[in-house]
Amino acid sequence: MRYVAFIRNVNLGQPKSPTRAQLENAFLQAGASTATSFLNNGTLIYSVSRSRLEQTTVNRARKVLQQVCRLKEPIFVCSFQHLLELVAEDPFSDFKDSINIGYAISFFDPKNRTKLILPIESKRKDCLIFRINHGKALSIVREVNGKEGYPTPVLESVLNSPVTTRNWTTILRMVKKHG
Repeated sequence: MRYVAFIRNVNLGQPKSPTRAQLENAFLQAGASTATSFLNNGTLIYSVSRSRLEQTTVNRARKVLQQVCRLKEPIFVCSFQHLLELVAEDPFSDFKDSINIGYAISFFDPKNRTKLILPIESKRKDCLIFRINHGKALSIVREVNGKEGYPTPVLESVLNSPVTTRNWTTILRMVKKHG
């Protein structure tokens, strides 16, 4: 079974972030049968023999990363199959003809049960979060006064918990390359 780990605030090789080798090795040491980093933003595809090992592997890898590079950021997980299904669904199709300049997917603790009324729009009107379920949020971003919106601070404020975000094109590229 393949999963994708999304680590918050990581830029591989930068201070307090692992190198690509450290990240991949941490997951392999933690029991993953394969571990492949995708880009430099803390996104990693890994495989485990049984689905119940998915979170155990992440917890062990996080401990290794804490020892190796003092990483303290949370790691959020999504099955690769779910991302394939989401891409096939094309969840942004209703927004393609609008003034939006980008699309994003954010990850947070799926145990967070905060009740939210959607859509959620940032004060600057540069970010619109239109779907939230099971630790994932989909949003569109716009440019306002030369600055592009970003859903992470909006979501962290309303959820009162850490969030990490990836550009939708990152997900599309990952699915195309590894799907």
